[in-house]
Amino acid sequence: MRRAAHQIYDAKPLVLDDPIAIPILGREYLPEVERTATKLHKPHSIALRASLVARSRYAEDLLARAVAAGVTQYVLLGAGLDTFAYRNPFSQLRVFEIDHPATQQWKRDLLSINNIAIPSNLTYAPVDFEHQQLATQLKAAGFDASVPTFYAWLGVVPYLTQAAFRSTLALIAQSAPGSGVVMDYGQPRSALPPLEQLAHDSLASRVQLAGEPFQLFFTPIQMAKELAEFWNVEDLGSSELNERYFAGRIDKLRMLGSAGRIVSAWL
Repeated sequence: MRRAAHQIYDAKPLVLDDPIAIPILGREYLPEVERTATKLHKPHSIALRASLVARSRYAEDLLARAVAAGVTQYVLLGAGLDTFAYRNPFSQLRVFEIDHPATQQWKRDLLSINNIAIPSNLTYAPVDFEHQQLATQLKAAGFDASVPTFYAWLGVVPYLTQAAFRSTLALIAQSAPGSGVVMDYGQPRSALPPLEQLAHDSLASRVQLAGEPFQLFFTPIQMAKELAEFWNVEDLGSSELNERYFAGRIDKLRMLGSAGRIVSAWL
């Protein structure tokens, strides 16, 4: 809904030009975006919208670079309602969407109801992490572990256990040379200034009530250690992303605070 709001309410040029963001919501969800137009201009809402479009734009910028270097597979871990596969400009790129079976079916139902075609170079790979292994399900879906692959892992890491995070990262680290990964993560409460600690507490309470509590946080130093097997690590905070994607805009779209970060790394 926030990617859709970006298409409707923010000034052009858009940070993330996503013509699928509105159609995929359809009659069930788009009215919520339209009803909350005033809320969408509140500073916190603007900042959250900015962070969501910036992370997708950053991932897709890196993907374009990876494809230019010869990458032919793109794996979206926890794909959710990501829309890249349905506007993929790279005919040679095969996309794998990984998600829980129920979430993936919900997305497929939305695509069907709203008449959005599924491209031939997209493969859905449902994975129930309680009972199935990611590597096994990827292989069954036709994934080729011998060729360079780019992985996007957005909006997932804070909800994982450390064991789940490390096992998935270890799988990525076994990818062919030239592979890369991008993921966002949150800093621990103790690393934040007082006002941001209050914002952290509020958000943590909301996701707890929704049944998906925050579990995992890193400082940049800790994340660098987790990525010791990778090279060319780029770890960006809100100030760097604001300079890259929001400088000179005529609207107020920009990120706030220091809690959220995004990192990319290569093999």
